Amino acid sequence: MEYWNKKTETMPRRELRAWQWRKLSRSLDHARENSVFWGERLPDGITSLEDFTERVPLLYKSDLVAAQQTAPPYGTLPSVDPALAIRHHQTSGTSGAPPVRTFDTTRDWVWGADMWCTALYGMGARPRHKAMLAFGYGLFIGFWGMHYGLERLGCTVVPTGSMDSRSRIRLLVEQRIEFLACTPTYALRLIETAREMGVDLAKEANVRLLVAAAEPRPEKTDRVISEAFDAPVHNVAGMTELGTLNIFECPARPGANHIIETGVLEEVLHPETKEPVGYGERGVRVMTGLGREGIQIFRYWTDDLVVKRPWYECGCGRTWDWFDRGILGRTDEMRKIRGVSITPLMVEDVLRGFGEVSEFQTVLRTDRGLDVVVIRVEPRDAPGVDTASLGARISTGMKEQIGLRPEVEVVAPGSLPRFEVKAKRFHDERAG
Repeated sequence: MEYWNKKTETMPRRELRAWQWRKLSRSLDHARENSVFWGERLPDGITSLEDFTERVPLLYKSDLVAAQQTAPPYGTLPSVDPALAIRHHQTSGTSGAPPVRTFDTTRDWVWGADMWCTALYGMGARPRHKAMLAFGYGLFIGFWGMHYGLERLGCTVVPTGSMDSRSRIRLLVEQRIEFLACTPTYALRLIETAREMGVDLAKEANVRLLVAAAEPRPEKTDRVISEAFDAPVHNVAGMTELGTLNIFECPARPGANHIIETGVLEEVLHPETKEPVGYGERGVRVMTGLGREGIQIFRYWTDDLVVKRPWYECGCGRTWDWFDRGILGRTDEMRKIRGVSITPLMVEDVLRGFGEVSEFQTVLRTDRGLDVVVIRVEPRDAPGVDTASLGARISTGMKEQIGLRPEVEVVAPGSLPRFEVKAKRFHDERAG
C-alpha cells in the first residue's frame, strides 16, 4: 500500500489525537482573536478534545446564513481580511434561501489541495495520468479542489466545463483518459450517451479509475457504472463549508471511506438526542475543520447520515476511522408517507435493480387528503424492453423492499431532465 504521506496516514491513534488537539487549539485561538462571530461563540479555557465537544455549541446552516446576512457576503464569520481571498465559492441556495458563501486564502487553498492529494493518491491516481473532470466549473466548489490536487500530483488535467456529453465521450476516447471524475448521475448520463453514439466504453475508452462524488448512491449504482467503464468506481465527499473534501474510499476495502483525520474532526451524534453514538450506529456527522484560516467551522451539524467504523477494520494500514459507504443520505431528505420513512437513496436502490430504467423522478403529493408517492420512470430506448409490465414490477419491488406501493408512470424516453452536478429527482409537492 502506498500513501501520499505515510507518517500522517499511519501514525498511532494516540499521536493522532495529540496532533488533532494541537491543530484545534491553534484554530480556536485564531478564531477567538479574529472572528467577531466566533469571538462571541467560543468559550475560553478549552483544555482538550473532550472539553471542546462538551462545551462548544453545535453550529447549524441557519447560523451561518444569519451571520453572513448581517453584512453580505461573509458577515461576521471571517477570521482574516476577505481581501486576502484568492477564491470565492458558494452553495446554489434552494427555494429562494440565501446561499452559504465562502472564500479561501492562499494557505487555505494549499491545505485543501493537499487534502485532495491524500485522497487521490490513496484511490490510485498517479503522476502522468490523464484526468478528465466533467463538471461545470462555476461558483459551486464541486471538483475545483480536485483539479488543483491532480495538478499538484503531476497529472494532466482536461477540464471540460463547456462541453456537452457527446463531446466529452469523443475526448474521453481520443485522449485515452485514465482518470474520470463526475457525479454518479452524470456518469450514468455519459453511459447513456455513449450507447446512443455506438461507443462501447469498456472496450474503446481507457478509464482506469472513476471517482463519482457529490451524491449518496446505493451499491447497485456503482456496479452499473463500473461495468459500463470496466473500471473501479470510488467515492469522495466534501463540503463547501469546509472548503475541501473530508473522506475518500479505500481500494483495500470497497465501501470504507476513510476520514482524513489530520484535517477534520468528525463526531457522529444521534439525530434527535444529539448524544454521541458508537461504532456501527447510524447518526449525523458533525464536522470541525482543522486547517483553514479564512472562514473557520467548528462542530457543524451537516445533516449527513453516516455509520462510523474503527480504523483497524480496514487492512490498508491507515489509522484513520472510516464511514461505511460514505454519506448514506440526509436527515432533511427523509419523508414519512403513511407511516413509512422514505429517502431518495431508498428509491434509487430499488430502481437500479431494473436495468431497463434509464432515468426516474419521485414526486410526493396529496391526493384527496392522502399522501401519495408517484414515480416517473423513463425506459431505456432499446430492443426487448418490456415497458408494458415495467410499472407494475417497479410498484411491487417498492412494496417488497420499502413497504410502500407507489403509483408508477412510464414516460417517453428522453422526457425526464438530466443533471451534470447534483441530481434533483426527489420533489415534495405536498402543502406545508
